[in-house]
Amino acid sequence: MKQLTILFLSVIFSLNSFGQLPENRESVCPLPIGSKVPDMQLVNTDGKQVSIKDMVSKKPTVLIFYRGGWCPYCNAHLSEIGKVEQDILKAGYQVVAISPDMPEELNHTIDKKELKYTLLSDGDGAFSTAMGIAYQAPDSKWKTNQLQKYSGGKNKGYLPVPSVFVLDKSGEIIFEYVNPNYKKRLSAEVLLGVLRTMNQ
Repeated sequence: MKQLTILFLSVIFSLNSFGQLPENRESVCPLPIGSKVPDMQLVNTDGKQVSIKDMVSKKPTVLIFYRGGWCPYCNAHLSEIGKVEQDILKAGYQVVAISPDMPEELNHTIDKKELKYTLLSDGDGAFSTAMGIAYQAPDSKWKTNQLQKYSGGKNKGYLPVPSVFVLDKSGEIIFEYVNPNYKKRLSAEVLLGVLRTMNQ
């Protein structure tokens, strides 16, 4: 598989100390292309723990991080990806989307947007933090209450920068799109172009 070494947009500053989240979305430091994603446990829509390593080892993966089912930009992007999922599958990839939302909210998003691909919960943000895309949510009562509500109380105040990582079966990052501007998402058309290019 041909690796794509172009990073569309990734704002990288100094590394933060372990356990300390960046104060804003512009200061995240995502894992670079060529890195391997950490082998961690997430929660599926049935409330069961699943291994990222096990999922990825079955098939190359388009890994999407989104803020939550409460975000209209996230919902629009999930729907857009859903419309081209068959093309993504034909290119040889599976789609997995991750957010802080608890399983019940994931199921609600699947039903509302008629999604066929996998959604997983990263309620406490451990995986998003390990990927280098988590930051401290804006300090507002509404935001805090919303995040806690959707995560079942697990989210203590983090948000992931909306991101797309393409992984090979070993879990190596071969493409990434990380944009601090949550209104700007990687289009389905561009994503398909990336996947087809890597298959050449």
